[in-house]
Amino acid sequence: MEQITADMIELLDSLGREKAVWVGHDWGSPVVWSIASHHPDRCHGVVSLCVPYFPKGFGPRAVVELIDRSIYPAAEFPAGQWEYQLFYRENFEKARMTFEANVEATVKALFRKGDPAGKGKPSRTAFVRRDGGWFGGRSAAPDLPLDTDVLTESELCTYTAALTCNGFSGPDSWYMNPEANAAYAESSVNDGRLDMAVLFLHGEYDYTCETVASRLAEPMRAGCPHLTEVVIRTGHWMAQEDPMAVNRALAGWISRNLPSVWRT
Repeated sequence: MEQITADMIELLDSLGREKAVWVGHDWGSPVVWSIASHHPDRCHGVVSLCVPYFPKGFGPRAVVELIDRSIYPAAEFPAGQWEYQLFYRENFEKARMTFEANVEATVKALFRKGDPAGKGKPSRTAFVRRDGGWFGGRSAAPDLPLDTDVLTESELCTYTAALTCNGFSGPDSWYMNPEANAAYAESSVNDGRLDMAVLFLHGEYDYTCETVASRLAEPMRAGCPHLTEVVIRTGHWMAQEDPMAVNRALAGWISRNLPSVWRT
């Protein structure tokens, strides 16, 4: 996270800008949170889709105490919906090989829209360790129909080509650095408090990053005094599933909270 945050500041420098409105989703969210917590002078504001702010760094230690044990009993799901993150650390090569066995099928299986019927039920990510891997422990992803509410055929081809070329070692390695990321979080300025304008978009049907009914957003609320929250009725792939709702929330928030930025 420390190196990637530095990369983003270098990117901003290369564009000749002092500040930006930083927007992140999934693992991009901890990146923009790290930019805000370590370089607040380079931020007009910060926006996160689905993954809330954890002043101590995003990782199993930060989230385990916030698990909804009515859905994830400790005896069955010690790490709750975050069981999958521990699987990467314990079985990295198996996870990589499963994803790479049929890359197109992997992309189609992972990019699915949110399902309202899943409310109050365990996320599929909670079963990864118990099943001995993703997709029920299969050696490859099942070949599901493309969910065109999330991806187009063209986007599927783009993702498949890139991941076939580069493999999954890089993407899966996001889960291998929680100790280093936690150590980096300790060097945040202002004790990790974010005093700039912050927007968080909840995915109502995102059951891994479940922030609507659980306690997962509590550290963010404590650390972001100028926080705006909006619930988007999608699953985890929010920007793909309902880009109009996401852009509407972004534009409204910027125009209200950062009017000088909006005008320029």
